[in-house]
Amino acid sequence: MSGYPPGPFEIQWVLVDELAKSPRPGYPERQGIGTDEVDDWIEEIDADIWLLQEVRALPEQLPKDWELPTGHEVVWHPAEKKGYSGVASFSRIGMEEITRGIDTKLDPDDSEGRVLVTKCGSLTCINIYLPNCGSGPSRQAYKDQWLEDLLVWAKQYLSSPEPVVLVGDLNIAHTEDDIWNPSGNRMTSGFLAHEREWFSRFLASGWHDLHRIHFGERKGPYTWWSNRGQARALDRGWRIDYVLANDAAFAAFESAEVNRQAGLDCSDHAPLIIDFKF
Repeated sequence: MSGYPPGPFEIQWVLVDELAKSPRPGYPERQGIGTDEVDDWIEEIDADIWLLQEVRALPEQLPKDWELPTGHEVVWHPAEKKGYSGVASFSRIGMEEITRGIDTKLDPDDSEGRVLVTKCGSLTCINIYLPNCGSGPSRQAYKDQWLEDLLVWAKQYLSSPEPVVLVGDLNIAHTEDDIWNPSGNRMTSGFLAHEREWFSRFLASGWHDLHRIHFGERKGPYTWWSNRGQARALDRGWRIDYVLANDAAFAAFESAEVNRQAGLDCSDHAPLIIDFKF
């Protein structure tokens, strides 16, 4: 496929909401890392595309002694509210911004920085950070409507003859295999029956869940753990982070990996790495 370097092609997803910060009070498992460790980590994973969610920062708020990865183009889509939400996409194989947001009446201008669509060669990347329930019932209703709007909006990419991936933190554990304690969380946002039913409809529309396809029908591997107690040490997690592919991208899919250690120090999420060969 034109527009790609030879050999495997890799997409790296990772949430970096606490990048290069010190430990937060009350969250002893999060150690915090410096910019040198971030650079080493980026070099070791060696991905062609990085899709980051909940970046919580404007470009000018990054550490002054840190530079973005050499050779990467970068598009930022921060929230208008400082310290909140936001996504960013990095690519070292070229990148063109296509659009932002999902045309929902809830947030016509995508002021919360939820969705960034870019094109790298022939690959379209939908970088998405789906709302959570936040402060209560009104925010859950917001999330529920946002989900329905996303279902309609995303259908345009399913019929594309070119590969498309929808990547990010969707804040829903789809099945009982995607959460360590399903019986104790049936009334918890992110595992509500109607959210899980929506996810089934979303996949039935034509998206392929690459993580689950690779690992099969079994518990985990999880991508998010609470920072309270020993949740990560005991592997009491949720799988709420996804790479979903249309038919064209699925045809090039090779493997999936959850790099639990790579995210241990800087986030409550672990990176999800997907390899494609075009």
